[in-house]
Amino acid sequence: MTRPLAVRMRPQTLDDVVGQERALAPGSPLRRVAEPAHANSPTAPTSIILFGPPGVGKTTLAYIVARQSGRAFEELSAVTSGVKDVRDVLKRAHDRLVSEGRETVLFIDEVHRFSKSQQDALLPSVENRDVTFIAATTENPSFSVISPLLSRSVVVKLDSLGSDDIRTVLDRAVHAPQGLADEVRVRDDAMDEIVRMSGGDARKALTILEAAAGAVTGDRERRKGARRPFVTTDVVSSVMDVATVRYDKDGDQHYDVISAFIKSMRGSDPDAAIHYLAQMLRAGEDPRFIARRIMIAASEEVGMAEPQILQVAVAAAQAVDMIGMPEARIILAEATIAVATAPKSNASYKAINDALADIDAGHIGSVPLYLRNASTKLMKQWGNHEGYRYAHDWPQAVAPQEYMPEELRGREYYTPSDRGYEREVGRRLNAVRRILHSQTSDGGGEHDGSAAPGDDVDGTAGAA
Repeated sequence: MTRPLAVRMRPQTLDDVVGQERALAPGSPLRRVAEPAHANSPTAPTSIILFGPPGVGKTTLAYIVARQSGRAFEELSAVTSGVKDVRDVLKRAHDRLVSEGRETVLFIDEVHRFSKSQQDALLPSVENRDVTFIAATTENPSFSVISPLLSRSVVVKLDSLGSDDIRTVLDRAVHAPQGLADEVRVRDDAMDEIVRMSGGDARKALTILEAAAGAVTGDRERRKGARRPFVTTDVVSSVMDVATVRYDKDGDQHYDVISAFIKSMRGSDPDAAIHYLAQMLRAGEDPRFIARRIMIAASEEVGMAEPQILQVAVAAAQAVDMIGMPEARIILAEATIAVATAPKSNASYKAINDALADIDAGHIGSVPLYLRNASTKLMKQWGNHEGYRYAHDWPQAVAPQEYMPEELRGREYYTPSDRGYEREVGRRLNAVRRILHSQTSDGGGEHDGSAAPGDDVDGTAGAA
């Protein structure tokens, strides 16, 4: 049986690898471990973790390192292998080293799926240099690899493949003898379509190309003597119904896209926010999770600049829960646009964070006696509630009275912005604060409670 095109086109040397110039620079860990002259050097890395998105060549690099360095190659998949499999392959590697003097590259794909006990089983052989350990993961190793193994490894971050990189891979496959050997011609617009649909995944691009080539060649015997067939955009579309979004709901892509979604709403770019929303929806993200993030953004990013946006977000979350997909996409889009286009203020967010920071630093203070509860006779004897000024008994329902603990007198956490509704809040709050802080130090009131000239306690004076 003919091997898949992606396997046939696997690079044979590090110089053949496309799109990883930074990771394969002279003197890089991968170069050093792949060169036989440095293979046994005490400074050569013995453990490498390849971290990057699908289809950028992680498995290929492990194969090449083993081949170029003259080491044996052993491969395990974290999906199907258990602790016993790990120990068996490590024993073979040790026996090979003792009997033949030949080192082994142990490659573990999707190492993030290994349990702690499976990863622990690797440590002795890694420390003793019984194997050169190379792992591949699409998830951030900081969270998916145990600390002892991570500290003994060099993490090599592989770059996503760009459009030019994918096109280079496809061009090679069309012309190479081990590839399609020029049996088909690919129109430029069809090549562009394959590049677009691959999502930066070289393996996926080659799989699409192979399917499209198969669709136009048909029976080779029947087509002998005929002109080379063309791969067109219609052919590409016929073999790929939908371009799959590269998105791991449990991995970094999940966090990267939701981060971009939130930052786009914060940055008042509804178009970008809708794009990332579409990515999440097409990838099957839970719409309730998205709705929760929109509610948080409504409060954290918009806040008092337009407080009704939080009501919109909450209503959207409730509607999404009741309706579900696919109609929920419309509700999420409306809420996303509402948050993105609203005036922005993080004043409420900063206020609670600053107050919590004071509490954590021990700046707490005692509740003033006149603000304390006096539900019993004994409490009244202690002076609780005595001297309290009932706000509604004063003009504009603002009594000249300090509410902050004495130790924090004058501390202000909330600073309104000059955007949206918060502009009016700021005008009123300035007037209110002047009244609140106008009392004498002994708690008695010399101020009559009326606003000073120009004070806008009702939030209406001075409005344009």
